[in-house]
This record gives sequence, structure tokens and C-alpha cells, in this order.
Amino acid sequence: MTMDALVKPLLRLEIFQGLKPLQITEIARQAERIVFREGDIIVHSGAPGDAAYVVVSGEAVHLKRSGAHVRAEPIQAGSLIGELAMLVEHDYSITVVAKSPVRALRIARQAMHEQMRDDRHLAEHISAKITARLSRLAAELRGIDNRLASVAEARVGP
Repeated sequence: MTMDALVKPLLRLEIFQGLKPLQITEIARQAERIVFREGDIIVHSGAPGDAAYVVVSGEAVHLKRSGAHVRAEPIQAGSLIGELAMLVEHDYSITVVAKSPVRALRIARQAMHEQMRDDRHLAEHISAKITARLSRLAAELRGIDNRLASVAEARVGP
């Protein structure tokens, strides 16, 4: 697989958007290239994670349990699985299984931390992306809280 084929899916990921091409190339260079066979578990819910996976090609499914039923939702090429695990200690929250042979990049937390130590701008970029996400989440939660308070007031009345 060429370096361009490995870099292209990284360019589309929100967390890496805005990085310099050299930074993204270095992330791809440091990432482990891995192939999962059909039926292989890519990540397992509840298992400790130490890496994120970028699906470069192939089909995978996210298994969702609903009572006794299991639903399989497709995960497309270009998707990032287990993003938090490449940054902090984190247990995977989903189970993902290869539906066909899947070529992926495994971005290990240790490698990402080393890159961020060596490249202050990369660390600042990742920090800013995470901070922006947390700010959006906080705003959404405030909106939900306000709507719930309005509903509660309407029930109680004047």
C-alpha cells in the first residue's frame, strides 16, 4: 500500500484536519499496517484499548445488542474506531468485526504520545480539537438541561 493511500483516510478525519501534510504523513508512517480477516474482531467492547484503528479499505460492522437481538451497523472505509484509546487509557465502548478483509492503520497511544512530545504543534492541535468537542458537548448538554427545565416549569404551571 502506498503512503498516499494511507494518508488519504487520515486527511478526512476531523481530529487530523488542519494538520500539515508532513504531520499527517508522519502519523501514517508511525502507524502499524494491519489486515483483519472476515470475522476477526477489530475492537471488543469493554476491552482495554491502547490504539485507534483507521479503516483504509474493506467492510466492518459495529455490533449493537438490543435485548436478545444483535444488530450490525456498517462502518465505512475511512472511519476511525477507538479514537480515545490513541490518546488516553480507555476501554473500547463498542465491538467492531470485519465483515470482509479489512486493511487498517493501527495508531498506538504510545506512538501518538511520542509524536506529540516531539511536535508541540501536533499536541496543541489535538488538544484544541478535543477542547472544541468538549465545548460543543457542554453547549448541547446546557440546551438539553434548558429544555428539560422548560418542560418541568410548564408542568408545574404559574
